[in-house]
Amino acid sequence: MPDICMYFQVHQPMRLRKFAIFGHNEEAWHERYFDAAKNRQIMEKVAEKCYRPTNRLLLELIDKYNGAFRVSFSLTGVFMEQCREYAPDVLESFAELYKTGSVEFLSETYYHSLASLFADKQEFAEQVKMHAKSLRDAGIEPSRVFRNTEALYSNEIGRLIESMGYEAAISEGWDHYLGWRSPNFVYRAKGEEGKRNLKLLLRNYKLSDDLSYRFSARWWPEYPLTADKYASWLAAAQGQCVNLFMDYETFGEHQWADTGIFEFLRHMPGEVLKHKNLEFSLPSEVVGKHAPADEVDIPHALTWADMERDTSAWLGNDMQRECFRMLENAAEQVKASGDDAAQHAWRLLQNSDHLYYLCTKSLADGDVHKYFSPYQNPYDGFINFMNILQDFREKIGRSA
Repeated sequence: MPDICMYFQVHQPMRLRKFAIFGHNEEAWHERYFDAAKNRQIMEKVAEKCYRPTNRLLLELIDKYNGAFRVSFSLTGVFMEQCREYAPDVLESFAELYKTGSVEFLSETYYHSLASLFADKQEFAEQVKMHAKSLRDAGIEPSRVFRNTEALYSNEIGRLIESMGYEAAISEGWDHYLGWRSPNFVYRAKGEEGKRNLKLLLRNYKLSDDLSYRFSARWWPEYPLTADKYASWLAAAQGQCVNLFMDYETFGEHQWADTGIFEFLRHMPGEVLKHKNLEFSLPSEVVGKHAPADEVDIPHALTWADMERDTSAWLGNDMQRECFRMLENAAEQVKASGDDAAQHAWRLLQNSDHLYYLCTKSLADGDVHKYFSPYQNPYDGFINFMNILQDFREKIGRSA
């Protein structure tokens, strides 16, 4: 009986102001670099299109099926921060979902950052602790299952996650590392025999992308995707679990309401539960009930982004790598300054989105980056981000 494990990433970055090196007064750190009006506008728009209607629908479905419909989320700290500022009812609605007992919230970094790639891992650990506190402040107990930014994972990151007490992590079920094996099993992280207990849940990228990317694609041979058709695909899957991991903004934002995405979601649980061999389970339930089928060796960074499934979405060109280097190298000055507001601004600048916008890939990957980017092109984004990073370095240098 395969478990259907649904997980949704929920994130909104702190968008940057259009910034020039000269002409700034001594604004507070946050007002100096971040566009509050744009952040409010986008949060209110996506809340209305996605978060509010989808959360209401999930509550209805959990009640309708007496808790048999189960889903999981990760809410970035940056998302929760903007909820508290611009849409407090949205965060309250996630807390209501948690109270049903049918919803789990995964652990991660507060800032949706690439801090796990820093040489000094202490920054990563601090951001994870901040995230846990932010969830608890919202009345939500974080899971012992971990989701790193954009499912970023490697053997080294796995050791770090396990050392912090986590039981499992999620990542991408990529063929390059799986070979002939299926993502529809629980796996064991690579390590010395008897010394590694971390389990891995790997995304079934085909079935996940059928819903999150191809749902409304009229060129797709399977269009239109109906709930009963999708449930039949899940029922035909072999293995312990089918891990459907995607952005929550799939509902109403990436796939607009007029595509039928909400009607699909409304009918999907019932169609799945018609199949006696299927049930919905939370990530912690999946890793609790299934022994690992095998060990997976992931020596290099693996993510769920772009065709390469590596870090090239954020660190694939010289512009991105230079900005990342400046962010990492600012750590010592930031801590020496003793300025909490400056540290928060530095960490907000670590949002992986700022590096994502600088990607220069072409074809389908390039189109996805352009869809999310607020800039005309990656080079405009680089100039703006570099202006901010240089200003930050000079300003923090004077206060350290």
